[in-house]
Amino acid sequence: MKPILAELLTIGDEILYGQIVDTNAQWMSVELDKAGIKVIRKTSVGDVESEILTAFAEAESRADIILITGGLGPTSDDLTKPLLAKYFNCEMKLHAEALEELAAFFISRGRELTETNKQQAFLPVCCVKITNPVGTAPGMWFERNGKVFMAMPGVPHEMKKMMTDHVIPRLKEKFKTPTIVHKIIRTVGIGESFLADKISTWEKALPTHIKLAYLPGLGEVKLRLTGFGENEPKLKAEIETLSEKILPMAGDYIYGYGEDPLEAAIGKTLRERKLTISVAESCTGGYLSHLITSVPGSSAYFLGSMVPYDYQIKMRQLGVRPEVLEQYGAVSEPTIIEMANIVRAKFNTDIGVATSGIAGPGGATPEKPVGLVWIAYSDKHHTVTKKLQLSTERMLNIKMASIAVLNLIRLSLPKG
Repeated sequence: MKPILAELLTIGDEILYGQIVDTNAQWMSVELDKAGIKVIRKTSVGDVESEILTAFAEAESRADIILITGGLGPTSDDLTKPLLAKYFNCEMKLHAEALEELAAFFISRGRELTETNKQQAFLPVCCVKITNPVGTAPGMWFERNGKVFMAMPGVPHEMKKMMTDHVIPRLKEKFKTPTIVHKIIRTVGIGESFLADKISTWEKALPTHIKLAYLPGLGEVKLRLTGFGENEPKLKAEIETLSEKILPMAGDYIYGYGEDPLEAAIGKTLRERKLTISVAESCTGGYLSHLITSVPGSSAYFLGSMVPYDYQIKMRQLGVRPEVLEQYGAVSEPTIIEMANIVRAKFNTDIGVATSGIAGPGGATPEKPVGLVWIAYSDKHHTVTKKLQLSTERMLNIKMASIAVLNLIRLSLPKG
């Protein structure tokens, strides 16, 4: 089945200046994907006539559907409507129904309909008016050579209402769209290129209607399988079978599927096994605890944490022996072992974890450079440590160390 392709155009200088963030395109992409429509490009264009007309023409050459947001207001810098009229070579006229809706909108809010606002009821005669039930700018639907242009307000709640109530249903009626099915496989503890090498044989054997994408993130790589077809149950079953076949090659690194992050997967395991955890974190400064407690229901397994940042606090409040700190320093394996064991005992939890390192940019020595981090996991069976050499960026080190601890928990938990 031929894929139905869409292009998204966002119009307005404010987007290019960075004065507002374009959240519309992301939301529209999700909704179009659900409808079986593939977005192939997103473009932002400033308030320049020649640039907008060029963007219209280029989008029409590539896509079946061109969805436009922004530039529908009544002021002189709102160019979308007059330029669509010019592009489709038709005049603008006062639209009686649009004027009636506009007047009713202003009356309902106790406001006067000014001559400037009245301009929003003037529409290109070659378009189909799409009602805007929550705003003043009507949408405009154009068709030519089997392709659709749809212009909508840039105000997010107005655009979303119009897309949901009118645009998506119309597009699904006009185009026979294929089914698009995604499955996310989440991995941690392996780089993108190393993962690609491990699963290369599996990837090469994928059928042509199922595509694989690598989505690297902070400390993890997501694999996205995307299938295109007509039979949704059959496609889902096929993708499930393929995702199982990857386990012998990459199963040690796979921690979950879908949208749940690593902290949610760890939390689920702890909750199911009725295990509790406590944290002593120095270089991560509470960020690890933040990740753990960001999961709803984390109070069932997370009992508390300490942030013994200072040497004296590590000794007096946490209880690390002075001789260990003096001999080995705060960023060392012996110190991190004590931190994990002591916090577990203090909080009377099944598991204790700890972090200590040089987050940067200061505090380094030739022996202990910026980015050196020690992490530890402790339970009644064993204590596991890991030495990390991360980056020179402070916040990146804090985040990566926290993710590394979560992965250490995943790998160190007793099997069962």
